[in-house]
Amino acid sequence: MPHFAPIADQLKDLLRGVADCIDEAELRLRLRKSLECGKPLRVKLGIDPSSPDIHLGHTVVLRKLRAFQAHGHHAVLIIGDYTAMVGDPSGRNKTRPQLSIEQVERNALTYIAQAAKILDMKQTEVVRNGEWFHGMEFLDVLKLSARTTVSQMLERDDFTKRFDAEQPISLHEFLYPLMQGWDSVQVRADVELGGTDQLFNLLMGRRLQEQEGMAPQVCITTPIIPGLDGEQKMSKSLGNAIGVTLEANDMFGKVMSIPDALMPPWYTLLTREPEEKISRLCDPARTHPREAKLALAHLITQEMHGVESAAAAQQAFESTFSKGELPADMPESTVELTDGSIAAWALIKQVHGGSGGDARRLATQGGAKLILASGQEQTLNDPNATLTAADLQGRVLKVGKRHFYRLKP
Repeated sequence: MPHFAPIADQLKDLLRGVADCIDEAELRLRLRKSLECGKPLRVKLGIDPSSPDIHLGHTVVLRKLRAFQAHGHHAVLIIGDYTAMVGDPSGRNKTRPQLSIEQVERNALTYIAQAAKILDMKQTEVVRNGEWFHGMEFLDVLKLSARTTVSQMLERDDFTKRFDAEQPISLHEFLYPLMQGWDSVQVRADVELGGTDQLFNLLMGRRLQEQEGMAPQVCITTPIIPGLDGEQKMSKSLGNAIGVTLEANDMFGKVMSIPDALMPPWYTLLTREPEEKISRLCDPARTHPREAKLALAHLITQEMHGVESAAAAQQAFESTFSKGELPADMPESTVELTDGSIAAWALIKQVHGGSGGDARRLATQGGAKLILASGQEQTLNDPNATLTAADLQGRVLKVGKRHFYRLKP
């Protein structure tokens, strides 16, 4: 029989950092019944494997599911192999491209492996919603579609904006909330978790459960955290994300690069630190921001890579950026020269990657340097400067604050 903490303690932990809970009174009641009968709540989280990797932003809601697990409740992780082929319209101003079954399944395997960094997979029920959608006949789809109206769908904010802007809304996109809601019916969810952009879909689950004579699920939404720039939501496409499989040293360094203002939400949503400790760490009058950020980077890296890797990453960071030393394990890059020389921007593009435009901007903004073994630096601020083999021999290319490449002309 699972061990349940007192109701007040569970609520405090489970509602920590959430954006919304519909409704808290119902959650309290269900927790009480769960405590009285010793039966865990069924807590649902659906993820659509629309890409192969997840980042720290995705882990916010995974951590909330893990919190329910820690209190003895049953996690139901739905892999949306069928909903992923529709494409979630949440927050979109255009229709998502549809994926094949093969693409979705490849992505699903990596999603599950990466989710295991957060969840206790031994206590997680993993199901694919293709288990019930695959067997549906067209008549079943028609009956499901009859459960809501177009006007109710247009109450959804992103649909309304697209409709008012005369941007196309594909008919199959209206099916997405119904499909996600039907998932809740199928797994008999007591609670469903999602980001703030999922609220409409979660509420659809309540409506369909009521139509089926079930008690409607409690809906809990978590905030969408800002990315490395501190402004836009974390997104791989925006280049401001930290992937959960990112190498430990790079992960540590990227966390250290965030604006100080991001520390309170990141501590709250990406760690299990007590609120009192977070208040102390994020108060510059009590803790220096650099020390607070070091602690945050260590916590995040440790969860994804383990204690030893986090300690080694911190040591490498402090050696490189605090003591001026170069990392010993930097990659070696053979530079291809044309007629014995290469332009500075071409060197950056060839070694560091990215587009030619990105490389030119890096050079113009002083973001690339050549470093001698002595530690002296030469800023490559002229993108068209010509560099010969002699200029590159024995040197290190430094791009930004964290990327180092030993050059071999």
